[in-house]
Amino acid sequence: MPLPPLPCSLHLQSHTFIITHLPCEQQPKPPKATTSHCSAFIPAPLLSSFSLTFVSILSSSAYSSPFDALYASKKESCNSNDNNGVSITMAMDDSNPPDIDEDLHSRQLAVYGRDTMRRLFASNVLISGMQGLGVEIAKNLVLAGVKSVTLHDEGTVELWDLSSNFVFSQSDVGKNRALACVQELQELNNAVLVSTLTTKLTKEQLSDFQAVVFTDITLEKAIEFNDYCHSHQPPIAFIKAEVRGLFGSVFCDFGPEFTVIDVDGEEPHTGIIASISNDNPSLVSCVDDERLEFQDGDLVVFSEVHGMTELNDGHPRKIKNARSYTFTLEEDTTNYGVYQKGGIVTQVKQPKVLNFKPLKEALSDPGDFLLSDFSKFDRSPFLHLAFQALDKFLCEVGRYPVAGIEEDAQKLISIASRMNDDLTAGRLEDINPKLLRCFAFGARAVLNPMAAMFGGIVGQEVVKACSGKFCPLFQFFYFDSVESLPSEQLDPNDFAPLNSRYDAQISVFGCKLQKKLEDAKVLVVGSGALGCEFLKNLALMGVSCGGQGKLTITDDDVIEKSNLSRQFLFRDWNIGQAKSTVAAASAASINPQLCIEALQNRVGPETENVFDDTFWENLTVVINALDNVNARLYVDQRCLYFQKPLLESGTLGAKCNTQMIIPHLSENYGASRDPPEKQAPMCTVHSFPHNIDHCLTWARSEFEGLLEKIPTEVNAYLSNPGEYTSSMRKAGDAQARDTLERVLECLGRERCETFQDCVTWARLKFEDYFANRVKQLIYTFPEDAATSTGAPFWSAPKRFPHPLQFLSSDPSNLHFIMAASILRAEIFGIPVPDWAKHPRKLAKAVDEFVVPEFHPKTDAKIVTDEKATSLSSSSIDDAAVIDELVAKLRQCLGMMPPNFRMKPIQFEKDDDTNYHMDLIAALANMRARNYGIPEVEKLKAKFIAGRIIPAIATSTAMATGLVCLELYKVLDGIHKVEDYRNTFANLALPLFSMAEPVPPKVFKHRDMSWTVWDRWVLKGNPTLRELVQWLKDKGLNAYSISCGSCLLFNSMFPRHRERMDKKVVDLAREVAKLEIPPYRRHLDVVVACEDDEDNDIDIPLVPNTANSVQRGRSKFFPRAAFNLLRFDKVRKKDICGEILVVLMLKQLGVLKGAIISLPLHLTSVYGVQHSHFPFSAPRLRTIAATLQISLSPDLTSIYDIQYSYLPFSTPHLRTIAAATQISLSLVDWLLQRSSL
Repeated sequence: MPLPPLPCSLHLQSHTFIITHLPCEQQPKPPKATTSHCSAFIPAPLLSSFSLTFVSILSSSAYSSPFDALYASKKESCNSNDNNGVSITMAMDDSNPPDIDEDLHSRQLAVYGRDTMRRLFASNVLISGMQGLGVEIAKNLVLAGVKSVTLHDEGTVELWDLSSNFVFSQSDVGKNRALACVQELQELNNAVLVSTLTTKLTKEQLSDFQAVVFTDITLEKAIEFNDYCHSHQPPIAFIKAEVRGLFGSVFCDFGPEFTVIDVDGEEPHTGIIASISNDNPSLVSCVDDERLEFQDGDLVVFSEVHGMTELNDGHPRKIKNARSYTFTLEEDTTNYGVYQKGGIVTQVKQPKVLNFKPLKEALSDPGDFLLSDFSKFDRSPFLHLAFQALDKFLCEVGRYPVAGIEEDAQKLISIASRMNDDLTAGRLEDINPKLLRCFAFGARAVLNPMAAMFGGIVGQEVVKACSGKFCPLFQFFYFDSVESLPSEQLDPNDFAPLNSRYDAQISVFGCKLQKKLEDAKVLVVGSGALGCEFLKNLALMGVSCGGQGKLTITDDDVIEKSNLSRQFLFRDWNIGQAKSTVAAASAASINPQLCIEALQNRVGPETENVFDDTFWENLTVVINALDNVNARLYVDQRCLYFQKPLLESGTLGAKCNTQMIIPHLSENYGASRDPPEKQAPMCTVHSFPHNIDHCLTWARSEFEGLLEKIPTEVNAYLSNPGEYTSSMRKAGDAQARDTLERVLECLGRERCETFQDCVTWARLKFEDYFANRVKQLIYTFPEDAATSTGAPFWSAPKRFPHPLQFLSSDPSNLHFIMAASILRAEIFGIPVPDWAKHPRKLAKAVDEFVVPEFHPKTDAKIVTDEKATSLSSSSIDDAAVIDELVAKLRQCLGMMPPNFRMKPIQFEKDDDTNYHMDLIAALANMRARNYGIPEVEKLKAKFIAGRIIPAIATSTAMATGLVCLELYKVLDGIHKVEDYRNTFANLALPLFSMAEPVPPKVFKHRDMSWTVWDRWVLKGNPTLRELVQWLKDKGLNAYSISCGSCLLFNSMFPRHRERMDKKVVDLAREVAKLEIPPYRRHLDVVVACEDDEDNDIDIPLVPNTANSVQRGRSKFFPRAAFNLLRFDKVRKKDICGEILVVLMLKQLGVLKGAIISLPLHLTSVYGVQHSHFPFSAPRLRTIAATLQISLSPDLTSIYDIQYSYLPFSTPHLRTIAAATQISLSLVDWLLQRSSL
């Protein structure tokens, strides 16, 4: 019988060689797919006697048969041993590195880079012990893409193992653990060779691997194997890791001299030089564009320095006295040339050599332990002793201590005490019997959250060992989470096994907490990398697996190829399917008892009919698995509103963080925010770039303008010309004028009808972008130009540009033409001929076109103000120009084919065949060439322009493990805030920092106190008077009550007193025109209060339980938004003046009740300083409610007001300024008007 086509499964057994075909149809598979399509039998004499099962999915293009795959290459070997076991391994060989699948590994490439990935692709790893920890490590390494992973385990699957190993099912009980794992792990990455070894391991077999990991081994055997690895040439990286209940340990030994190529994985820091002194030592100053990140002792190199050219020799120089913008060189520059201008200083990253000690030596002299929780400063030495005592217990008794058996705990305590007494150095003053007892009771259990956490840590250490990327763990790391144990004392009977898959977990936490886990109602928001890990963890823990429990997972995204390197619940045949649906099905296959519902909804205001009040009220806990801050803030507000615990986490490359938001115990997620990322000024991006990021930002903007925004505007015009031109006339500003000009160009002189037209357009764009614009810039600002102060205009960080000359022989120039013309043809619906992708034929077509000569304009205006947010300059003739453009568009419309529409292109970074990234990379690199900026390859351009978030499986696994350890505490329900932990970790360093959550801010009034989590309950549907009086009884004077954008009551308006006897809900329906939807049980009302001393009081929520009113801080409004104005005698005049002005503008037709924009950069022309803007967030809201003007819901203070939501547009300000002839600030103007 001929051999079946690949992929296939090879089973090497004692008498036959069975080759079994695996189904490869692109459709979902059951978790334990059968593999019985066909088989071939080869007589045993050909193979000797084997006891190994080897499963591999290989490329059929590489080998004609599985048999060839085994024996064709000298890099692969089959070595039988005395125990009839087979180790299929591959030696590291970088001579012919495999290609990297950038679509699959793009996020991982952003972390590791190509060199590291190639080293991984050539690395063979052994993992011994396939319980929960071993399979987690294997999963992370298979996803990372090492060359091969060999799974070793001599034991068989027990029901006990099902609480920590996600590939085991009840049907696997009794099977060899390694054999039960191999198929599922192989499916994670077909490029990785996954094999098994099921017999006793010998140290000689370790020589076939670059790294070996042991998760279930005695100290005696570990020392034997470690000594062999340490002395082997080259050394074999040795890692010993254990998870025992809520305790874990890691030991690393990468050899006597291990070189770390890149210590932290960060890009080398750079600075732009402003001056260099001729001194000894020499002082170097850099521009204050960005703070320097150099440290004393760093090595740096100089380049592009004018004048002091001696520094441009590429020789690394050591610096000292590093400050924010200066440093000194340990070099005498007295006789060097005088610094003139320019220069870049770049950090030189130095390799680091680590001298590891073997395990036997390190046990007695461990050195410094890597700490994770500084509140447990003395815990690591204790656990160092405890794990050694446990090993001795195992050797003496032949088993691990049994949970609930006090005799076992006391024996372990006695062993630890004796070992401590025998120590000559490092003896502990207290061996902590209580903690040792907890350690003993959980010693046999491998908990899934601990396995996930340590699986991430150890997986990353293997990557370090194989690649030299990042600093290894040196050498011991110990961790515990005893705070996760139930708060109440448990009876020994609570630990007794129930013959269930959760017995291991019960042996640590008891059966009562297990019941709480099973009955929990959980919402997981997001099913990407974090979501997949969470679902796996929750299924193994038994969360929502009881009769009362339910797990809801929601995600509106679909699976893409790039997801597969981290989101391990997905397979390649799932690409294009809904993430939540596939993830839910995979999680249910891990634990069939899981009660899970998958939704494809985004959690936000638009889906409150899906995630309604009843849904939120019934939840036990919410787990975020999101990738953006805005979504996190919304979920945080809902959890705050409904007082639900929120477990938050996130990753960025090798970094991860977790935050516990616990009702009444911790602050909420939105209580503190990171500062916004610094954005480059618009003039820098468009005219004065000085790094590749600026070039790529510009390129992405041009791509979207040319191929998405303008075609969309064209279609809007063609769909309804009258309405479109009317809206442009109504806007009447520079932006409307520019948009119409671009639409007219697209339909007029730049309209394409043939592909040759597209090539011509691309050639003209090249000339415009990279020649004409630069010629205009250097004509307006020559190289010797000076500023108004006499300083050189082209001083750092500005770089003087040079125009490019198009050469069809230059591949980069031609590549721009190819990508631009193909995409231009796409938006016009023009077929792309074959010759368009043939460089020579395309070059011939381009060379036939003659580019018109360019003449710079003498009156060109180029924006140089760094505060400018628009390149368009307003003119008093804008309205007339718009009318002229509309008339020309009308003429073009008559020449257009019937029903013509353009096809806008939305940027898609993950499809390398669509030419999107080709065009952006070409745009950016040609612009970089203009300014003498180093160009980047397409992949790097993709990371920056595509805003790809670096991501790897290891940090994701660690983050979710840490969160699930906190979940035990949440579901127990009675832990204190000091029991919880927020974590920041950086696996690259490695660094672990754990701390208690920050308590919420406490507000006090009289004898009352409350936090953001508290509520005052008000039953029934009260009248406005009853509501005001209810607050009055608490010593609070309500002076303003609003609902949405409408003011229900304000004490300064006499007519509002007529509303006092109306029901609040009825008043909201009447004034705010608000109807309560069926899924809503309350009405949100914003109330501003003050005490008898006129001090503003921030009050808690006051929910009404009878489908009527809820008041206080709205679910959408942050706390700071309630610092409303006080209408006292001093300020009432000013407020009346402000409202008078707004009323006047409304009468003039300036305000139309819609959202109108105001750029805050208008400072010099119109005299409007945003720091003087007279409307604080509360005042704006009050005025908006009065005038029914829409405002942003997240206004927090005068400086946080978003310009796109302010009630004045640029033309309106211009109208006001011209009408009043003001040249003073708007606040002064308003104060003058307030006296009217």
